[in-house]
Amino acid sequence: MSKIEIKNVYKIFGNNPSEVLPMVKEGANKEEVLEKTGHTVGLDNVSLSIEEGETFVCMGLSGSGKSTLIRHLNRLIDPTDGDIIVDGTNIMELDEHQLIDFRKHELSMVFQRFGLFPHKTVIENIGYGLEIQGKTLEERNKTAMTQIEAVGLQGFEDQYPSQLSGGMQQRVGLARALATNPEILLMDEAFSALDPLIRSDMQQQLIELQSKLKKTIVFITHDLDESLRLGDHIGILNGGRLVQAGTPEQIIMNPADDYVKAFVKDVNRAKVLKAKTVMVQADKFDTSSIKLAETYKVNEGVYIEEFLPKVLENNSTIVVVDGKGDTKGYITSKELAISLSKTGYNETTNTTQ
Repeated sequence: MSKIEIKNVYKIFGNNPSEVLPMVKEGANKEEVLEKTGHTVGLDNVSLSIEEGETFVCMGLSGSGKSTLIRHLNRLIDPTDGDIIVDGTNIMELDEHQLIDFRKHELSMVFQRFGLFPHKTVIENIGYGLEIQGKTLEERNKTAMTQIEAVGLQGFEDQYPSQLSGGMQQRVGLARALATNPEILLMDEAFSALDPLIRSDMQQQLIELQSKLKKTIVFITHDLDESLRLGDHIGILNGGRLVQAGTPEQIIMNPADDYVKAFVKDVNRAKVLKAKTVMVQADKFDTSSIKLAETYKVNEGVYIEEFLPKVLENNSTIVVVDGKGDTKGYITSKELAISLSKTGYNETTNTTQ
């Protein structure tokens, strides 16, 4: 079930966006529009669906439109044309009071530069959204302490932002976003200002929290490794246009154009591709060619890097099984060679596209 639907959204920045819109709809790209009209195309006919409970990562280079897109979801920016549907409601039709209520209860946002109040303590910052909702101090503090524990900041509740490291400040921002128990979490370059090790820790913490909370998360980044690690689905923007959307495996194995290929060319595929992605389906594999003693079972959700040594060292055939132990397919060195090659993708080896 789609939690968020973005339908044919255009955003043009300038004095007369409605007059420039027909030109964009007729196919003019961002550069042409800027040269001829002085207007900037932020989004160009973007449509996508985001499922309930998934982490959808939107990525692209600077100026691609990714941050513009996420700001449409809480109407910090209104589109020049198009609709945004959340839980079946077109949020473009919300009046001022309905929009405020929507922002209070349905979603929260985590910013790149933390956005903490310097004069408020950690517990006060985390409870701010609840204060806006009209909760009592006792209720705010109780919920805030729960979130403080969730992000590992016990003992720092009475500290001020200036007394915390960058990673700790971002944990406060994440806890504040979660405190109101929103259905949707918007994260705009939330970890990009952090040092690499702290960033990795925050990514892992988000993965662990999401495994428990199952929020619908829209995460913006320019970092492919981050998107592959976090995303259930990934959307790639270029010049305001959505050039590809799919699972991490689909993005890696079937890049839509040269722009996407440039992103994925140096990716370690063994860390991204799972057994189920590269296996030959059981009913299409000749089992007479293998010996039982030379097989090795793995779950279909295991990444290639975890069983690659078995294949290379012992020339084993990998038997791919589901959670019940039923055989779903097989992987040999042939399938691994094709899937890990940067030269392309062989349709005959893949079963999940």
